[in-house]
Amino acid sequence: MDNPERRLPSPPRSLAPGSDRRAFLRRGTTALAGLTLGGPLFPLAGCRSREGGGGAGSERLPATPPQATAGGPIREVRLVAGPVEVELAPGRVWRTWGYNGRYPGPEIRVREGERLRITVQNDLPGVGTTVHWHGVPVPNPMDGVPGLTQEPVPPGGSMVYDFEATPAGTYMYHSHQDLQLDRGLLGPLVVEEATPHVAYDREHVLVLDDVLLEEPRPLSELIESGGGMGEGMMGRGGMMGRRGERGQGRGGMMGGVVPPYAGLAINGRLPEAPAEFEARRGERVRLRLINPGGATTYRVAVGGHRMTVTHTDGRPVEPVTVDRLDIGAGERYDVVVEADNPGVWPIAAATLEGDAAPARAVLRYTDAAGSALRDGLPDGLQSGRMLRYGDLQSVETLPPEGRPDRAFDLTLSGGMMMDPGVWAMGGEVYPDAPPLEVREGERVRVNMVNRSMMLHPMHLHGHFFRVGNVLKDTVLVRPHMGRASFEFVADNPGRWFFHCHNLYHLHAGMAREVRYV
Repeated sequence: MDNPERRLPSPPRSLAPGSDRRAFLRRGTTALAGLTLGGPLFPLAGCRSREGGGGAGSERLPATPPQATAGGPIREVRLVAGPVEVELAPGRVWRTWGYNGRYPGPEIRVREGERLRITVQNDLPGVGTTVHWHGVPVPNPMDGVPGLTQEPVPPGGSMVYDFEATPAGTYMYHSHQDLQLDRGLLGPLVVEEATPHVAYDREHVLVLDDVLLEEPRPLSELIESGGGMGEGMMGRGGMMGRRGERGQGRGGMMGGVVPPYAGLAINGRLPEAPAEFEARRGERVRLRLINPGGATTYRVAVGGHRMTVTHTDGRPVEPVTVDRLDIGAGERYDVVVEADNPGVWPIAAATLEGDAAPARAVLRYTDAAGSALRDGLPDGLQSGRMLRYGDLQSVETLPPEGRPDRAFDLTLSGGMMMDPGVWAMGGEVYPDAPPLEVREGERVRVNMVNRSMMLHPMHLHGHFFRVGNVLKDTVLVRPHMGRASFEFVADNPGRWFFHCHNLYHLHAGMAREVRYV
């Protein structure tokens, strides 16, 4: 069993068509968790069209106009969790759960600095629920973790979540109760920037999700029944297996169990009936990529186009142009695509674990209505430049690196290396795991090594942390002795969840509480 803690001594606007989309931003300073945003940035975004694209998830949630108050404008929103029936493709109907009768749930979009007051009504059949505002550093009582920050909202009951929509960024919301997320209780949350740092003309929101038609079951039950074996095993056809990258192969059984997903979807549409996103030649198109899925890490590429990464987990970065990127469960990336290659092109998201067919959407130029979709998958899935964390450079002023006040060394383990239905962090299995204790004002470092054969997207609630030269809230730890470290300032007191965002690893014990003492 690991000894995870090492206590260390204290260290001594929208622009009109035809306007200059590349006008430089005014210098400004914005506070963020003790960090500052300032200095020369990038061109102001001129977003003439903000669209979610095709699929159920493209619909915006009607919200009341913000109320002017002494503490700032308040926007009222209502979410109802309940049974839904959605068409994933012609003839393929999914009877599941969702918000406001939709899957994915409706997009919530607010302006930076507005206060969100969201009433969540539980119309689910006989079970409690919560909502977590993933990535937003909300006050601890608003974080939506059952048994840690609140009791579940009972059937027929409701709860008001109240928090400031800041900082700007691409986020999501989802149930944090049991395995409810994999029933479709998820949706996008966008906080628009007051002063964007990149130019764009149009945007689309893409929600990547894995579709489980049956009731979600814990790993132990999947293993006992044989569900998830064979087709669901890692490496049988995922991108990592196809590319022959380290840790993958046809053995599969050594990796761990992936649920028997019926398919991978973008905005609630399966590959045979893809969502479509429009562009005009000459535009800069912003794609907000969101992965709230249950257990899938994707490799994403756009046919005939490169992607310029501008944000990760909502935080702005120096633009970097790539052909493909990996996005773990819980991660978000904003990218800008230069619409300079007219036609009808595939957007693909291929799994790195398992063998489900890639999720697909369509990028359609408005003057290409009669054109056919290009065959095959984007070349970028297999070739060209791959985004690495080391490529990302924050445009925000980061705290200087130095000796932390407190450090935790945590081994990520499980799968066939131990009981296949158990996943551990630091040799401990949640909820029977001691908390990771911190004090307000400390600089805390977390070092992780992955001794399993599966990917682990690790998410910390209530904080942004520094990974290399960028701020994030979720970091992907690669299999087979993959390592990742991050640092954060303990500036948001409370009891915070830290866990693998693979829903089934979390449910099987790969989680800890970060507790302020």
